[in-house]
Amino acid sequence: MYKYNNLSTGNVAKQLLSFAFPFIITNIIQTLYGVIDMIIVGQFCGTDSMSGVNIGGQVTNLVMNIAIGLCAGTTILIAQSVGAGRLNQLKRIIGTLFTVLGIVSVIMTGLILLLSNSILELINTPAESFQEAKNFLIVTALGIVFIFGYNALSAIMRGMGDSKNPLYFVTIACIVNVILDFILVGGLGLGALGAGIATVISQGISMLLCVIYLMKKKFVFDFKLRSFLIDSIQLKAILKIGIPMSVQNLITNLSFIFMTALVNTIGVTASAAVGAVGKYNGFAILPAIAMSAAISTMCAQNFGAGEVERAKKTWLYGMGIACVISYIIFILTIIFPGEILSIFSNDENLIRIGTPYLQAFSLDYLFVPITFTMNGLFNGAGHTRFTLINNMLSGIVVRIPMAYLLYTLLDNGLFGVGLAAPAASLNAVIISLCFFLSGRWKRKIIRFEEKVETDYLKEEAEMV
Repeated sequence: MYKYNNLSTGNVAKQLLSFAFPFIITNIIQTLYGVIDMIIVGQFCGTDSMSGVNIGGQVTNLVMNIAIGLCAGTTILIAQSVGAGRLNQLKRIIGTLFTVLGIVSVIMTGLILLLSNSILELINTPAESFQEAKNFLIVTALGIVFIFGYNALSAIMRGMGDSKNPLYFVTIACIVNVILDFILVGGLGLGALGAGIATVISQGISMLLCVIYLMKKKFVFDFKLRSFLIDSIQLKAILKIGIPMSVQNLITNLSFIFMTALVNTIGVTASAAVGAVGKYNGFAILPAIAMSAAISTMCAQNFGAGEVERAKKTWLYGMGIACVISYIIFILTIIFPGEILSIFSNDENLIRIGTPYLQAFSLDYLFVPITFTMNGLFNGAGHTRFTLINNMLSGIVVRIPMAYLLYTLLDNGLFGVGLAAPAASLNAVIISLCFFLSGRWKRKIIRFEEKVETDYLKEEAEMV
């Protein structure tokens, strides 16, 4: 029988570390998908393919953020349900999420296949890497259902306090991805196309293994066709929490796509350099992202149990840990920017162009652990609308104008574009601190439905 983990009792620091550590490792391994793709493509196929993977991946990530937001919202809803002891509604929450994501994945796949050329033209994709970007985009679009499915399963398990099993499955997927990268990219020379195929197959295998495991453990959701239904009450709750998270992820991604489009006007080498920095950045901010998500889940269970002060204590511990790790990464990045870029490519021109961009961008690591972990606290309480507004102000009002201003008007090149990221994060930190000090984050957002069907009461009794 699959068992959930109650994070609203016991020693706070011990609970957070035991839950967050597998979460951090999982996110590091998951990010290695993109990093390994970029490294192998760069070493075997050159800057044109690197640029293609970067640009195609940016568009895919834009779509992915829709699912990630809904999944993160569901994690909070499940965690608060577990904390409040309302296990009866888990099957309806899970069934609703799977059904909605299935519909969304079909729609997104169709749109990308129809509009791939227009999308790549819109973001000024260099002619040299256009076909590579299109190949990567189309292949990953065909695998969206697997990518959505795995993220949903991981989010559900984490909401129930299980961060270890997602680690096992993503590790298997990463190993498969590396093997296929060497075969398809290094051996067959398929470039961005091979990297895309490797990513989709590995995600599909990971999702399938996860489903088989949960079915054998008699998970609360049975994966039978009749269970894939949309419950209107749970759908409303998922959308209320998840849509703001999806939108804020989309805005963040759009702001970085704007920066990519700006850099694409320089040429393919600059595009590849920004892509390499982007992949490194995805790895560098992982501890802060993972700790934020761990804080969000643990705080959600505590809010569900009415333990507000325990939730605050969870955030303080998590922020301290995230800051220590992020500041170490910042120091290493400032000292060794050229060495970091050489991991992705030996092109001297790429390293020369990318070094000032990476140094400017690395200032972001001073602020992201603070703003991300505060978002974890606020999201765990259900205040995803606030984090959305904060993200919109930082991404649209600060990051995009700052990137354009410093690059175009002040002629600071990639260094100026890189400074836009820490400027946006600093703005987010200031706004978050004001919201925290106001005490409004303690107000209850999620209200559970009191009416429960007889069948679900029976299921709850069996789970207990």
